[in-house]
Amino acid sequence: MAVVNFSVPEKVKRMFNAAFAGRNKSAVIAELMVRAVEEHKARLVREKAIDRLLARRNTKRAVKSADIRAARRELRA
Repeated sequence: MAVVNFSVPEKVKRMFNAAFAGRNKSAVIAELMVRAVEEHKARLVREKAIDRLLARRNTKRAVKSADIRAARRELRA
């Protein structure tokens, strides 16, 4: 098991201790760290997807709103 030392404002420490009273604080911190890593990875995936979509905008021709509405009507029929 690794030991991690970091500083947080006293107010944050008090709020954390109050919110997680009676729980294993190390386990809570470890769970929060895992969540942070998962959220970071998901954010990177979203950013890459957005970049791919934006890159495609430069190579695709614009479609008129009227054409989009017509296509939707046709699909509903």
